[in-house]
Amino acid sequence: MISTSKITLNYGKKKLFEDVTIKFTQGNCYGLIGANGSGKSTFIRILSGEIEAQSGTVNITKGKRLSILEQNHFAYDEYTILKAVLMGNEELVRIMDEKDTIYAKPDFSDEDGVRAAELETTFAEMNGWEAESDAGIILTGLGIEATEHDKSVKELNATDKVKVLLAQALFGQPDILLLDEPTNHLDLKAIQWLENFLLQFENTVIVVSHDRHFLNKVCTHTADVDYGQITIYPGNYDFWKKSSELALRLRSDSNKKNEEKANELKNFIARFSANASKARQATSRQKQLEKLELDNLPPSNRKYPYVCFEPKREAGKNLLTVKGLTKSIDGVLLLDNISFSLKKGDKVIFMGDNDIAKTALLQILSGEMAPDAGTYEWGVTTSSAYFPKDNSSYFDNDRYDLLNWLTQYSEDKDPSFVRGFLGRMLFSGEEVFKKTNVLSGGEKVRCMLSKMMLSGANVLLMDGPTDHLDLESIISVNEGLTRFPGTLLFTSHDREFINTVANRVIEIDVRLVEDKYIDFDQYMELAG
Repeated sequence: MISTSKITLNYGKKKLFEDVTIKFTQGNCYGLIGANGSGKSTFIRILSGEIEAQSGTVNITKGKRLSILEQNHFAYDEYTILKAVLMGNEELVRIMDEKDTIYAKPDFSDEDGVRAAELETTFAEMNGWEAESDAGIILTGLGIEATEHDKSVKELNATDKVKVLLAQALFGQPDILLLDEPTNHLDLKAIQWLENFLLQFENTVIVVSHDRHFLNKVCTHTADVDYGQITIYPGNYDFWKKSSELALRLRSDSNKKNEEKANELKNFIARFSANASKARQATSRQKQLEKLELDNLPPSNRKYPYVCFEPKREAGKNLLTVKGLTKSIDGVLLLDNISFSLKKGDKVIFMGDNDIAKTALLQILSGEMAPDAGTYEWGVTTSSAYFPKDNSSYFDNDRYDLLNWLTQYSEDKDPSFVRGFLGRMLFSGEEVFKKTNVLSGGEKVRCMLSKMMLSGANVLLMDGPTDHLDLESIISVNEGLTRFPGTLLFTSHDREFINTVANRVIEIDVRLVEDKYIDFDQYMELAG
């Protein structure tokens, strides 16, 4: 369906890919994984033809249509929402436009009639008569209602523009679908709809995502980007991760007999192969898994930061009392009479469609913003640390390198002590002298996590703590907060993260809608 032959690409002295030869076949969904900077998005753009490799070729079966999730959110501002989605199939839109032009002619000739008939035949063969209906179904599934479809794209907010671009990529059953972070900015209902769409999709999908739940749900294979190569393994992300960790452990244990190693591996594969993402492919996947040998499984060579939050003192029973918090921003009511209290050990996920409202609540509770009405009171034994969604103000000063930046938040000013905390976040050697104003989004998040770890707070307020992080860092934060013995208030769109960390769900839609001591799966069951 789509394959590469000896793809090589260097950026300066950095070698991204070297002689990458790989094949993606029909009916499979490939999760493209790798550390930040490994070249996942670049490889997607090479496959689409947007970037040309320095050597090697991309081969697509003749007559097959490739579709990619566009990243330019302003490219279709001048079109209606429905037309922008239809433009996912350029040939179909070209035929539609040519038909309209011919029929609009005041002096319609016999030649025009012949050409119109040809176009109508091709249009029908491409299911053109159902095109607008099909596009509308996708848009509605992603949360853009039919009453909006005739509006121009430029009238939409950034989140809905992303949904339009995603609908465009999905439209018309492309033979090859390339998706780079498709769940970014999507609400949970839209993500679930997308998962179901891809589970029923019968062609080839190659997807980059940091959403572990999404990768586990839709992927039949994992394509691992590392050391300039891409290696495909059967199974979803969890299978790849667990099998690679198992392979590394078995290789390192020289006292185990080969037969024992093989049996442990086979038992693991047998347990996992039953969890097929797509039922119709379960048999073929199980055969692939059964053929795996220990030497075929990758030892995990990822670098995982060490995230550990240790409170300096234990909090008392009375942590936080919130009464009647109300807040409007730019004339829009975000919070109305919000009241709740915290118990020791609560790990609360704030749910709701309006991210701005949830951010405002955390800003108020952290003292960054004043409410319009209402009160909140922290217990005398509490100490809190705040992780903001927008951390840019912490890093806009070019006077600081990483070492100096983190030192200002540390009681112990010894450089070796501070370097130890930076090392936990994978900043080592000369990297600690990098200027803070040139850090990437993921690097800034790791710095903010170091700052919070140094605080020794017994209450953490975190607004999207896994945004901008790679999978390895997300897993580390996930594990660190699961172990955290204190109290946590947080927001997130990562379902695996929410489900393994939160023990209480508070849903806010201007007013407090739900407040239950349940995990995320139970919350979703209640929500229907």
